[in-house]
Amino acid sequence: MRLSEYADVRSASIMAADGGFSSQMLPCVFSPKSHQYLALCAQDGRLRIWNTDSKTLHQEYVPSAHLSATCTCIAWGPCRTAKEGPQRKKRKSEAGQSVETTDLLALGTAAGSILIYSTVKGALQCTLDGGHSGAVNTVQWHLEENVLYSGSDDTHIAEWDLQTGKMRCKWKADRNAVTSLCVSPDGKLLLSAGMTIKMWDLETKEVYRKFTGHSTMVTTLCFATTRPPDSNGLYFLSGAAHDRLLSVWQVRSDGKDKNAVVSFTLTDEPQHIDLLKSDSKEEAVRLAVVCKDGQLHLFEHFLNGPCKKPLTPVCSVQVSSVGGKSGDGDTPVPVPLLAAALNKEKQSVLLAYGNHLQPVIENTPVNTAERHVCLIRDIQATLSLSVDTAVSLVKTPIVNEKKMKVLVPGLPGHQAPPKAANQSGQPEKRKKGARTEMSIEERLEQVELSTLGKGGEKGISTLQTDSYAVLLVQGLESKDKSILNRIFQTRKEMLIRNTVSRVPLPAILPLLEELSTRIQGHPNTAHMAVDWLKAVLTLHTSYLSALPDLVSQLGRLYHLIESRVKGYQQLMRLHGKLYLLMTQAATSNRAHKINELDHTAKLVYEEDSSDEEGSGDEGLPENESENWEEDEEDGEDMDTMEERQNPADEEMREDSKANGDESDLDPENESEEE
Repeated sequence: MRLSEYADVRSASIMAADGGFSSQMLPCVFSPKSHQYLALCAQDGRLRIWNTDSKTLHQEYVPSAHLSATCTCIAWGPCRTAKEGPQRKKRKSEAGQSVETTDLLALGTAAGSILIYSTVKGALQCTLDGGHSGAVNTVQWHLEENVLYSGSDDTHIAEWDLQTGKMRCKWKADRNAVTSLCVSPDGKLLLSAGMTIKMWDLETKEVYRKFTGHSTMVTTLCFATTRPPDSNGLYFLSGAAHDRLLSVWQVRSDGKDKNAVVSFTLTDEPQHIDLLKSDSKEEAVRLAVVCKDGQLHLFEHFLNGPCKKPLTPVCSVQVSSVGGKSGDGDTPVPVPLLAAALNKEKQSVLLAYGNHLQPVIENTPVNTAERHVCLIRDIQATLSLSVDTAVSLVKTPIVNEKKMKVLVPGLPGHQAPPKAANQSGQPEKRKKGARTEMSIEERLEQVELSTLGKGGEKGISTLQTDSYAVLLVQGLESKDKSILNRIFQTRKEMLIRNTVSRVPLPAILPLLEELSTRIQGHPNTAHMAVDWLKAVLTLHTSYLSALPDLVSQLGRLYHLIESRVKGYQQLMRLHGKLYLLMTQAATSNRAHKINELDHTAKLVYEEDSSDEEGSGDEGLPENESENWEEDEEDGEDMDTMEERQNPADEEMREDSKANGDESDLDPENESEEE
């Protein structure tokens, strides 16, 4: 079976293996050089050290504040010569032999303190307090054994002297929290990262270089070469949260090193990195990256300059277990990888996979000629906890099995609903051996996913948003239609957004497949599924856009939406034409109504006249006052007739003047004749 066929349904195994803490990155580190030990901290806050040779638990340490101040990071100290017991004088044959072993472990806590644990003594050596006011995110050892560097949420870097147990100096590194540190191979430079990467000169504590290129918090820093910085051959790696690219930076002598020169493509953000450094340009860098989704990617590249295209892994490895339940058949169940270490032999890799409480350690050969390798292992047969009592200092208390209560860790913030109050007041009778924990079916019976206002009945409890997310993931994993139908019936927008935001990333693709199936069904079901689909595409856009094969995985949904929207333009054109016709019809009807208006006055207002001025008007008849317009027209006709007669009189006068008859025109002559 191909790896891609079940790579999208790994949320069940991840949540089962980590007890629900799939989003929390728990520290897990192999010891340097020999990889003899594996140190990790689980959800219970305890430090466990496993022997990779015998595959047994070597030591276990429980910090005094393992619940309130949990362990946030682990770093192995440099190897040193073992000095156990009284030293005797060596023989000449043994004079040249010196066995180097790893002894000290530095544990950063959420309270701001650092614990130094000795594996040789099996006890806590010292505690470093008073350096940070926030949680310690990263610790890094110097090549010298007595110097330690730590970065915290308080945006500062502290330098510790382990001989005195006191802080040497402290300086501010960034505006944001310091999430990663790394010391150069020559011990003169220190890399620190928050939102930006800075390279510090350890002698002057001043910034040597700055590197910007990540949009989120940088979680991983590691030098890839051992060359001096002045030779243009010093390279280092960086990985950020929610980033599927591992960037490689070059420290150049001319200072033109603002952009990454090489990038490696991953399936998820890096969680654990191991590499074999390169001493020269002719030697390739071997890199093993364990991603958050539980896959291992192997790279091999010569770092001798920039590379434009991102590099794909030479080989991808994933571990799976055959389903043991009835009806599952031979369907492989993915098992998350916790850490990996490269051996000097290219064909073998040391793997740690399974559960943080009880990991499986295996040194397995890997054929890098194949692009995808799936290792099928029987996890149930290999998970047998065998503690070496001769070396271990763990004391196992005697527990009464009848009174023992097992607490299963769940998702952060998950709260089981309380039982309904007993309204009858009678004490409940419990049988011996009865189960006190509520099953999922009982929880669903008490939950009303329909709208329940503040006036609901007392005693009926409702689940919180975290419980909706838990039930949704369980319904997707078990493909239970009853659970999914009740979840998808909710129509509250805020509840849908909060539930989708709390769904783990590995369950996003199965959720989209379920929603695409429901959209093809009944219109009422499709309408409710569209609200969930909108929330998923809005809140998880960055995750979906980073998937390398998004088109092939979401092709069904893409073609479905495309077929639904195919006639949208034609419908909009038809809608526009109908709108124009309706508008023109309404306009013509409005104009017709305007032409048929009645011009008769509905109301006539007559102003009252005074007694002095109204004497002449009062004697007029009513007909004359009403027909004044007609009188004016008659007057105008008379004026036009007079104008027509005037030109004839003027012609007669001109004729008389021409004949010399001026007596008629001279008034004095008329008077004399008389």
